[in-house]
Order: sequence, then structure tokens, then C-alpha cells
Amino acid sequence: MIVISDTTPIISFLKINHLDLLEKLFGEVQIPKGVFAELTENPRFLEESKIVQACDFIKVVEDIDEDYVTLLRRSTGLDLGESEAIYLSDNGKADLLLMDEVRGREVATRMGIKIMGTIGILGIAYQDSLISKDEIKAAVETLRDAGRHISERLYEQLMNMIKNS
Repeated sequence: MIVISDTTPIISFLKINHLDLLEKLFGEVQIPKGVFAELTENPRFLEESKIVQACDFIKVVEDIDEDYVTLLRRSTGLDLGESEAIYLSDNGKADLLLMDEVRGREVATRMGIKIMGTIGILGIAYQDSLISKDEIKAAVETLRDAGRHISERLYEQLMNMIKNS
């Protein structure tokens, strides 16, 4: 399975101390060089940067068509990491793109790319018995406290899925 990730899902799983779930669920996770730069070049997040750089299952993909990415950015208003992740998903024939940002998800969906966000990942981790209901509740609270917008509707869908499984 080829899985590509944008920046936000990786940051989210770093924040909740469950980056390991990505490896357990997907094995290797590929990220474009722009996402790697976003994850590792901010001096405010040195510890997180070290964690990402030490992850054997996160593979940085350097081979990016810059013209494609520039055109995608201009036509959609997406940032570099999102655009590169969509490029890799579209051209690398990825099975799944991990992305949370609404605009990026809309563009990817229109292009026929299968997407999943942080909440969806938590849901399948629960179904695979990798995380408990209480851990999911704590994770969502941590993400919300950190300023991540998680709609009440999406949260309720996750809780209903957990109740019914």
C-alpha cells in the first residue's frame, strides 16, 4: 500500500504521542520534500523535528515535478506541502493520501484521490484495537487544546462509529 502524507496528520500524531499508529496502520508513509521541510525546519519544534528525522517508516520523496506543483499551487491556492503531497498521490498512484486541510481535501477528492484525515485514522486505529475509546477522547481533546479545529459533527461521527463497533 502506498500512503502519502501531508504535514498536519503527522503533526497531529506527534502532538498526541501516537506517531507509531501511522507505522502500525500503513507501514511506510511517504512525504514530499516540502512536507519534510515543514516538519523539520521550524526552530520552535526541535524535539518534534528529531522524532520525524529518526522515523524509519517516514520516507522523503525528492522526485517532484516542480512545474506541476507550481501550477497546482497557482490554480488552487494550496501551500507547497499540500501541493507536493497531491502531486505524489496523483502521479505515484498512491492508495491513500493523509490530509486534514479542507481545501486540499477538496482538490484531492476532485482529482479522484482517496483521502483520510486524522479523525479517520483514529477510527481505523480503534477498529484495529491499537487505541482505546478513552485514548481517542483524550487525543481529540489534546488536538483541540492545541488549536486544531475538529468539527463537532466529525467528532460525533467518530464516537458513533466507536459505539457501534
